Amino acid sequence: MSSVLYDVPGPKAILRNRLLGVLTIVVVVGILGFLVWRLAETGQFTAKKWSAFTYTNVWTSILDATLATLAAFGAAALGALLLGFVLAIGRLSDHRWVRWPFTAVIEVFRAIPVLVFMFLLYYGFPVIGIRMEPYWAVVIALVCYNGSVLAEVIRAGVESLPRGQAEAGYAIGLRKAGVMRLVLLPQAIRAMMPVIIAQLVVTLKDTALGFIITYPELLFYAKYIGAQPTVGSPIVPATIVVGAIYITLCLILSFVATVVEKRLRRSSRGDVAVPVQPLQQGATDTSLIVAQRGGSAL
Repeated sequence: MSSVLYDVPGPKAILRNRLLGVLTIVVVVGILGFLVWRLAETGQFTAKKWSAFTYTNVWTSILDATLATLAAFGAAALGALLLGFVLAIGRLSDHRWVRWPFTAVIEVFRAIPVLVFMFLLYYGFPVIGIRMEPYWAVVIALVCYNGSVLAEVIRAGVESLPRGQAEAGYAIGLRKAGVMRLVLLPQAIRAMMPVIIAQLVVTLKDTALGFIITYPELLFYAKYIGAQPTVGSPIVPATIVVGAIYITLCLILSFVATVVEKRLRRSSRGDVAVPVQPLQQGATDTSLIVAQRGGSAL
């Protein structure tokens, strides 16, 4: 038996796949168990290692670090989306003198690693007399890199649409800007929403790079509390706590983005056509208009 795209597995193939699945689960559980055992053997689960998290001021500092992470992410996400739209529209221009500079900017921003960008802004600019706060160095670096990536995502979404979409817009009298704003971009955003969500999650995680330039975000505070000998230098417990917070933030972001995506899909569906009753002979123009609108003549 076979389907259109692949051969349906037989009894032996089903048994083999099940054995591979069970073996994979056993290996993963074994690796996790080994890691937990090594953590326990090295005393990472002792009360002294976790005693730092019994203090209120520690959790207050963690909350402040979380807010700092969210502040950098919020500004970077908004800036990256705006920059991505601008760069994508410039990249899609019909004029070479507009398209080529935007293409060069996108390629340069995508080629520079985020950490190198942060180093350049925070440590390099003071050499030429420009001093920048860690917050702005983190935000600008994330905006430039993720904005260039989102520009390519939006461009790919627009170019993946059928050519008839743009031709239909031109046929009803729209210009290039109107076709892009009213026809192409809304469809491209809905089509590429999963990729945009994934890139925003990457932006959230990349805020952790700010600890290298002393931005007081979550990873920076985890390193700080993990280096305190008075509480047993709990670097592993601090990393576990911070990692759990990052996972929670990413899950919340993915959930919100999924809800937005579902609403966009529902709103993109057209209204259901209402059948119009046939008009009697001799109907007036007013009756015809009312019937098309689904109403009743007064």
